[in-house]
Amino acid sequence: MELVDEQGHPIGSCTVSEAHTAPGHLHRAFSVLLYDDEGRVLLQQRASVKTRFPLRWSNACCGHPAPGQSVAAAAAVRLAEELGVEADPADLTEVGVYRYRAEDPATGRVESEWDHVLIGRFEGVPPQPDPGEIDGHAWVRPQALTEALAAAPADYTPWLAGVLAAAEQGRASGLAPIVSD
Repeated sequence: MELVDEQGHPIGSCTVSEAHTAPGHLHRAFSVLLYDDEGRVLLQQRASVKTRFPLRWSNACCGHPAPGQSVAAAAAVRLAEELGVEADPADLTEVGVYRYRAEDPATGRVESEWDHVLIGRFEGVPPQPDPGEIDGHAWVRPQALTEALAAAPADYTPWLAGVLAAAEQGRASGLAPIVSD
């Protein structure tokens, strides 16, 4: 995976395991939020076998582009791998970057990410969720999700609130999701 400096510039690479071992290394990542026609967002519950924040609810998918790989291309691959959702990278709109650091108390692993937030459109039920990645999914209205995050933050990944805020700000400023079927 691609390591970055505090401004998001590439400075090297390392394995996923190295990047997420304490104290952690700042690296490029992405988070995708998918919206439906009603303005709801698709959440996934992370699988119990995940090495970071298992069984917590999160955005549609997350991942790490390879060094030099387009963030949107990497995100489209992960959507297909995790949910079975086919998306053209051109149908994913980057709406900002959310920089965060979080330690998982259950596993001792660390997230230190320069997280590109992308939004897209999807309707229905994920056709082929990978059980090694996802235990469940749900459609939720953004306002209800914001309230749930405040009421029970331990039920959600620590990046979800920031990712949702970036996505909603992007949508409010006219960066509406593009249809991807």
